[in-house]
Amino acid sequence: MDFGLTEEQVAVQRLARDFTAKVIKPVAAHYDETEELAWPVVEEAFKVGLLHLNIPEEYGGAGLNHLTEILVAEEIAAGCLGIATTIIGVGLGVLPILIAGTPEQKESFLPPLCAQPALAAFCLTEPGAGSDVASMATTAVRDGDDYVIDGTKHFITNGGVARLYTAFAVTDRARGAKGLSAFIVPGDAPGLRQGKVEKKLGIRASQTAEVVFDGVRVPAANRLGREGQGFSVAMKTLDSSRPVVAAGGVGVARAALEAAVKYARERVQFGRPIAELQAIQFMLADMAMAVETARLVTHKAAWQLDRGEPVSITGAMAKCLGGDAAMKVATDAVQVFGGYGYMREYPVEKYLRDAKIVQIYEGTNQIQRLVIARQLLG
Repeated sequence: MDFGLTEEQVAVQRLARDFTAKVIKPVAAHYDETEELAWPVVEEAFKVGLLHLNIPEEYGGAGLNHLTEILVAEEIAAGCLGIATTIIGVGLGVLPILIAGTPEQKESFLPPLCAQPALAAFCLTEPGAGSDVASMATTAVRDGDDYVIDGTKHFITNGGVARLYTAFAVTDRARGAKGLSAFIVPGDAPGLRQGKVEKKLGIRASQTAEVVFDGVRVPAANRLGREGQGFSVAMKTLDSSRPVVAAGGVGVARAALEAAVKYARERVQFGRPIAELQAIQFMLADMAMAVETARLVTHKAAWQLDRGEPVSITGAMAKCLGGDAAMKVATDAVQVFGGYGYMREYPVEKYLRDAKIVQIYEGTNQIQRLVIARQLLG
């Protein structure tokens, strides 16, 4: 058992940490305030190879394995989870292609995406179909050599600004979950348009929007796998992406802990730094344990993915622990700061607002617990 990182992983981690310090942190508060997608940061991430993280090098991506990818996700999320969500969303959007795409599909769609600072998006959730994926209303009807897709996707990261979408739709209503299919949809396809752009509590530097499919025609060659394999593709995608989301939670938690430790050393009350008070020390100790626990399980899940092992239960555990750690540590960091922690002058209120989404997106933490329980009970 070796908890060390390879030289390459250390180098990539350092690159991401330096990028975050120089490019993300100075503008994080600005994009949180304006609620604008941080395009200049996306462009800089592309220049240094931190945008298309999980796409193999043969298609122009960074070619990172799962463990190295989560190292990057933690570092970027420690600077701004909204910006990290934009970048993580690219990896999520292409995962169905990496999992179920043919060599021809990968060669056709991935190199053009990697040739520029372009985003991808994963279109699964709908207004009436969140955790209950099988109840989705979007349809894909076969018409000769094409499919015609109609419906609205909801809460889509990079929605409306992505160059490439992987979309899920019903091709056979009578089969329930086994009647879902997955498709690759170019962002400029006629009939595809951006719907409502959400105004959010946190992760404001990312764009979350509706994606409307109004008679969008795609070739049958854009279908991922066979008809009816969409649910399987979606679940395999989420198994692979949950450790990355967990790493985002770890990044927020780590940043909040570091801010709390620094402030506790500087803030003087009753004639001494509050770091000398046992009540504060115990809070910091609990925060540190939450960060380390979440990180270790997240690393294990990524390690299992790299070994080709089943990861449903470990990925769900990592996602739960990452989200819960982010909320706990960010909340406690605000408490350590006291009244100052509630003010926008300090970063911890943003960490708290950003942290909440990690318990919700890519399957709520209640759904993760259901996944864990079902694995335990067979």
